[in-house]
This record gives sequence, C-alpha cells and structure tokens, in this order.
Amino acid sequence: MKKWKLFAIILFVAGFVRAQEVAYEEYDLDNGLHVILHQDNSAPVVITSIMYHVGGKDRTEGRTGFAHLFEHLLFDGSKNIPTGGWDEIISTRGGQNNANTSQDRTYYYELFPSNNLELGLWLESERLLHPTISQEALDREIEVVKEERRLSYDNRPYGQLLPVLGETLFEAHPYKDPNIGYMSDLEAATLEDVRAYNAKYYVPNNAVLIVAGDLDIAKTKKMIADYFGPIPRGAEITRNFPKETPITQEIRKKTYDANIQIPAAMVAYRTPGFKERDARILDMISTYLSDGRSSKLYKKLVDEQKQALQVGAFPIAQEDYGMYLVFALPVGETPLETLVEEIEEEVQALRMGLISEKDYQKLQNKFENNFVNSNSTIAGIAGSLATNYMLYGDTSLINKEIEIFRSITREEIRDVAIKYLKPTQRAVIDYLPGDKMDN
Repeated sequence: MKKWKLFAIILFVAGFVRAQEVAYEEYDLDNGLHVILHQDNSAPVVITSIMYHVGGKDRTEGRTGFAHLFEHLLFDGSKNIPTGGWDEIISTRGGQNNANTSQDRTYYYELFPSNNLELGLWLESERLLHPTISQEALDREIEVVKEERRLSYDNRPYGQLLPVLGETLFEAHPYKDPNIGYMSDLEAATLEDVRAYNAKYYVPNNAVLIVAGDLDIAKTKKMIADYFGPIPRGAEITRNFPKETPITQEIRKKTYDANIQIPAAMVAYRTPGFKERDARILDMISTYLSDGRSSKLYKKLVDEQKQALQVGAFPIAQEDYGMYLVFALPVGETPLETLVEEIEEEVQALRMGLISEKDYQKLQNKFENNFVNSNSTIAGIAGSLATNYMLYGDTSLINKEIEIFRSITREEIRDVAIKYLKPTQRAVIDYLPGDKMDN
C-alpha cells in the first residue's frame, strides 16, 4: 500500500501542466519498428507503450472483433510469463498497465517508477515476440470478451447507440460493424484464425514504441536494440477498404433498446477522416453546440425551453471516415421530432452565418486549454506521440496542432457546416424503449 501511495504522489508531481515544447527523438530499427523517445527527468516515472496499426476495421467478413479480442489475448501470457502473471509482475513493482482498442489502432502501456524501465521494455517485447496463443487461452478470452459485450452493449442502457450509428451511416466500409465484434463471429473464431491474425498485424513494422519519462537516452536505445532488434520483420500490410457512396437523401430509422425507459433522438452525419482539416473544424462545431452548460444546444433545449434532459454533439474521430452525432433525451412528452427540429435550427444557424467573435474566442480558449492538458502528463505525452505518428503521420503535431486550430476561421466553421451538416446528408434515428417485436 505504501508503494502505491508513493507512486501516486510521483504521478501527481509529474502531472503538472507543461506549457513548453515537447522534445523527442525518433528513429527506426532495421525490422521496421518506429521508436520515439521523450526524456523528462523531473520525476522518477517512465512509461513504455506500443501502438499497433490494427483495429476493429481490420477484419474479414464473419470474423469481426479480432483486434479487441487480441487486446485481451495478448495479456494472457507469453513463453516466459505464465497465465495471469502479467498483472502480478507489474503490480508488485509499483506499476500500472492497460490497453485499449479503436476501429483503427490498439494501444498497450505500462507506467512504472523509472527504475523498472527495462522491465517495461521486456514485457512489451514478450507481447510482440512470443505471446501465448493456445486453444485454452483463446477459449478463455473469447468468454471474457463475450461477457464484456453483454455488459457494455447488450445489457447496458443506450449500449446499442454506437453500433446502430455505424450500421446506419456505413454500408460497405468495415466501420459498419462494431469494434467489439458480433457474438457469432467470436464463437466461430478458430485457433488458426487468430494465429494468422497475430502473424499479420502484430509485427514490428506495424507498430510504434514510445518510451517517455525519466530515462537515459543512450542506455534506453541500447535496451531497445537488445529486446526489440532481434524480432523479425513482418510482411507489408496493405489495406483496400470499400469506399462509401455519399449520402444525398435523409435516412430515417427506428431502433429499440429493452434497457431504456426514456427514448432518444439521434441526428448523425458521415464526416471526413480525422487527418482532414475539416475534421478539426467539426470538433470546434461540436464544442460550440454542446460543450458545457453555456453551449448553444444545452442552453436552449435544457435550460431555457426545458425540452431535453440532456443533449450532446459528439464527433467520433476515425481514420477513414468520421461520424458526427447529436443526441438528445426528451423531457416528459416532448416529441423526438421536436428535438430534431430544434437541433436543425441551431445547425442551420451555423450554415447561414458566422458565429460571434465572442463565441469564436471562447472556442479558441477551450482548444488551447485542451491542447495543454493533453500533454500535461507523461502518459498523455506518450499517447499523443504514438497517435500523431501512427495515425496522423506527423509526430510534430504534438507541438504544432494547436496552430491548426488557431488558424481556423469563423468563415471555415460556416463553410464546413454547409458542406457536411445538411438535412439531406443526415440520418435521423428514433432510439426507442422496448424490443422491436413489441412495437
């Protein structure tokens, strides 16, 4: 307990806001592994993390959810780590670890007192070099993922919101299927399937290794070469996902959720992938519409007109296409269509004119604050470095992305609303209580 308390204090000290530029060094090993190092000796904390360019969209028909399954499977053990040993090794040395998977990438990390840097590197090299992928491990982790799906999607109020959004906005691209996969696909997965998936995607040339914190650059490079250099390069990965045809006519849909009592109005749009400048402008629009109690939609629908219990606008950032959702819960007998009309009124105002200079400056302040906060901890810096390199193709965004937001004009906000947020390009979904067969 004392060790955990001490480490918490260290993390707090390391978490003070850093306003200065983030210094880093990056290079490639011969096997294609990209390495990024960030030295910060202000506190004795270090993070080792790896991002793999593999997510839910990397699948074949009938085999969805494999990237998320591997997020669990690659914690099961390795040639040198027994089943269940991963967490024990980390916790007994005062560390923390976790992983997460999106439609586009998977991210693993260990956060340690810095005297355990070599341990963190060894653990990630074990995950990459020879994980345990046995029938026993596969059966066990499939059951874990199935239970997670039940808890997070099937039996959770509004748990089908994102899956319904994907299947509504996409017809051909793999984004139409949930990141966690379908039960039938998980149950059909064979040992041969998952071993082939591992051999294809979990290779050095499809990954970026981040080491950040209290480290010695020269010694760290030597350890990285020792632990990761011998790992063989994988075959080059090519992706050729189907393109979506533009939405040119409003989509109307009803869906049902037996776990809710209050219906929801959903207004959704398909938007560009997050590398596009327009995607960042849409981020600003969502903040303008619904970030905080003073935002346009919240103030109007919740505070003033008392028509909604809650309202939010969410850009769902993805690599190939994004999704943009406005979601509202009605008060009492307020019709869902009324909420849709009120939402459209505010979106139309964006299309018809410029936001005020005061609101524009407020947006700039929020995004500058978000940018500083995102790089205020060692863990935040490591995540930003990995994401900027792997998904945006530009590591230097960690220091200059705020300049992109600063350069966005009020005119661009209007023009992007006109381009992507038209009634003819949207899906309107009534998210209703009950089972479909009962309605």
